[in-house]
Amino acid sequence: MLNQINEAVRYIQSHGVAHAEVGVILGTGLGTQFVKEIKNPIVINYNSIPHFPISTVEFHKGKLIFGELKGKKVLAMQGRFHYYEGYDMQQITLPVRVMKFLGVKYLLISNAAGSMNLKWKKSELMLIDDHINLQPDNPLRGENFEMLGHRFPDMSEPYSKKLNKLLIAIAKSKKIKLHQGVYAAVQGPNLETRAEYRFLHRIGADAVGMSTVPEVLVANHMSLPCCAISVLTDECDPDNLKPVNLKEIIETAGKAESKLTELYVALVGKL
Repeated sequence: MLNQINEAVRYIQSHGVAHAEVGVILGTGLGTQFVKEIKNPIVINYNSIPHFPISTVEFHKGKLIFGELKGKKVLAMQGRFHYYEGYDMQQITLPVRVMKFLGVKYLLISNAAGSMNLKWKKSELMLIDDHINLQPDNPLRGENFEMLGHRFPDMSEPYSKKLNKLLIAIAKSKKIKLHQGVYAAVQGPNLETRAEYRFLHRIGADAVGMSTVPEVLVANHMSLPCCAISVLTDECDPDNLKPVNLKEIIETAGKAESKLTELYVALVGKL
């Protein structure tokens, strides 16, 4: 793993990426507007970076973008990787480790998720306060390298209180509705049954998705403060469940993207 990290880091550095400060992972249907805010961008395709997986999801661009935003050097992943694509957890989270080695001090994550809180609506945003990991593997399984982090990382505060407080304050000042809740991570790629939505809500989840938690686990392992916002793309009411249209999910994410971008751009400026 260490050799893979170092080889990827050296390749990215050879393209002019240096002293990155803020890392960003842009999820399904998100990222176009945020990327436009980055000045003097250096763009590297994932398929050219040693040991990087290739994003196979239609709506994930598969590009690493480095540049300036609000006086900070930002390294953004336009498209992420998922366990359901066939990659193992170490492959999925390799980019987070690479970001840390490139100097990133804060990690901002976004995703598209289904809402099980019936008080919330599509295209609204949820700040992740905590999560429930229901995925079948863990990126920290296997040999532990102490230079990356401790064998048993603490998860009492998986999402940075500092970053979350800043986001709550920013949302309030900009009059952007920002819910706070618990995210459940499942394997996918199928969506959930009615009974599964009931189960997830009963165990304490407000939203469900197929990503984010592996990256958060690795960020915590490496003592990299992180935050995550879910765009709520569909309403998962088990008593009135309708077939989900992927095109509609992407369109819903697109409608909320401007609000998400506004929050994260402002957050970068305060770091």
